[in-house]
Amino acid sequence: MDWEPLAAAKASISPYDLLVQALALIPFSHYFFAAFFLFLMFLYSFLEIHFLHDLLTLFRGDPVTLTYNSCSELAQSVVANCKILHGRYLATPWLSSPHLQTAFLSFLGRAPPLTYRRHLFRAFDGGTIALDWLTYTDVVGGTSCMLDSSAASKGDKTPIVIVIPGLTSDSAAAYVKHLAFNLASQGWNVVVSNHRGLGGVSLTSDCCYNAGWTEDLRKIIDHIRCEYPEAPLYAVGTSIGANILVKYLGEDGANTPLVGAAAICSPWDLLICDRFINRRPMQKLYDRALTVGLQGYAQLHQSILSRLANWEGIEKSSSLRDFDNHATRVLGKFETVDTYYRRSSSTNYVENVSVPLLCVSALDDPVCTSEAIPWDECRLNENIILATTPHGGHLAFYEGITASSIWWVRVVNEFFGVLRTSPHIKGRKKMQGSTMPKPLQTSIDQAPYLNVMEDGMVTAMSNEQTDAFVEDISNEHTTHSKKDEGAISDKGTSIDLTDKLNPEKQIKRQVEQNVKDLIVPVQGRIDKLSRRSRQSIWLLVYIAIITTWPFVGSVLLSVLKRRFKTFKPGTLFRK
Repeated sequence: MDWEPLAAAKASISPYDLLVQALALIPFSHYFFAAFFLFLMFLYSFLEIHFLHDLLTLFRGDPVTLTYNSCSELAQSVVANCKILHGRYLATPWLSSPHLQTAFLSFLGRAPPLTYRRHLFRAFDGGTIALDWLTYTDVVGGTSCMLDSSAASKGDKTPIVIVIPGLTSDSAAAYVKHLAFNLASQGWNVVVSNHRGLGGVSLTSDCCYNAGWTEDLRKIIDHIRCEYPEAPLYAVGTSIGANILVKYLGEDGANTPLVGAAAICSPWDLLICDRFINRRPMQKLYDRALTVGLQGYAQLHQSILSRLANWEGIEKSSSLRDFDNHATRVLGKFETVDTYYRRSSSTNYVENVSVPLLCVSALDDPVCTSEAIPWDECRLNENIILATTPHGGHLAFYEGITASSIWWVRVVNEFFGVLRTSPHIKGRKKMQGSTMPKPLQTSIDQAPYLNVMEDGMVTAMSNEQTDAFVEDISNEHTTHSKKDEGAISDKGTSIDLTDKLNPEKQIKRQVEQNVKDLIVPVQGRIDKLSRRSRQSIWLLVYIAIITTWPFVGSVLLSVLKRRFKTFKPGTLFRK
């Protein structure tokens, strides 16, 4: 058989033609299933789905990680009795993605039906804030909405929970309704403090809210405290509302009337969150969605914002940063957007929080990144309990096969319930009743004072030294005054102007003497340092010579020994 023609025919056929012919033999349905499988893999990664992880762990969920101070009395007396915090969180299986959970909360939510009682609060600048109340009787009896109606009596001792919603959210948001309904069902009085211009209320002043505006919350808390002095006050902040709440707690410290608080999905550091939300394509979708929400808010109040801010820039904003640059920064009188983010971030105030605070965050939060969580600051503060879960999305945390409940709502309800009956909170109530509010001092005012000793050394002193120095001067002033009065009474002469100025002259002389006492030892130390510096210069010259030219150095040393028999280079080192 002649193989040469057959081999020549095979060599003339291209291998790519053979590959195409082989691929054409595969049924089209197989290609469809392969493309569908690749698309599912892309979605699984892009949407950060964790269903397989939950399946491999037999849907037991992931444990909750608690971060707190090991010496914290709050952790020992309160958190130890919170079973939910010591348990596990399992997301709804068909919502096993932070993006699916967040989208479900925004578009569906499954909020329980309820009706608020509205009270309009007038701020100091003429602004209007809508306070929506929900009580146990409202949930059970289903009373109708009544404008400006009293939610409770003056002497009511039922604890009140103040809710601060997130960005562009109000009392109608699904997660706010879940929280209000759950707390009111357990016998709490709930009041939602809507941001200015939200909740169906128009802007009635030139002041608008932002992520660091705590003055409205402060006035609302003081107002409710005055209206219901017997009721313990608690607060829950969500998203931007959590940032405002933590910042307020840090600013007021122990002077706040609140006895407990919870911060859910706080952004903590706005600058880090701004970088994060512009990093990936999925985060940019959230950035665009939030920007559209803010633009809708601006459209509702165009008559005021067009006069105060850059309206053309607001309409053209394509990101949160653009909107903040054209509106929020201008309204808040910040120099730059980064300045606004830095000054409004609550992470700067965590160390000053003086009330029991529960912080809940999801590590897969697509809006408020876990990179901004101040882990060390929360661990150092004995009043803070930080609870983190691997999953949960942004404010979603849906659980159960039907996604009918939100996990963090149950956590807050249990935490406040245990805190309400704990001896830790009772001791705080006594402290609040016995202490008067004090103005918050800056770190500049608390800088250490300096004391120059006789040998010229400078040491740090506490703030008490200034008080003691002033007290010594005042005592000297009193002593000299008494001596002068005694001399005048003995002589029986009239008091002239020179005698009145004697104490002031003596104080002036004392101050001048103190300055001289400070200058003399310092001048002595400066002289010693100058002499030693000259010795150090000659020592450096000697070292340079012997290291560069060893022969010249040895000759120079022998000459110096002959000239000065007692000369030893080692003495320079000893000095």
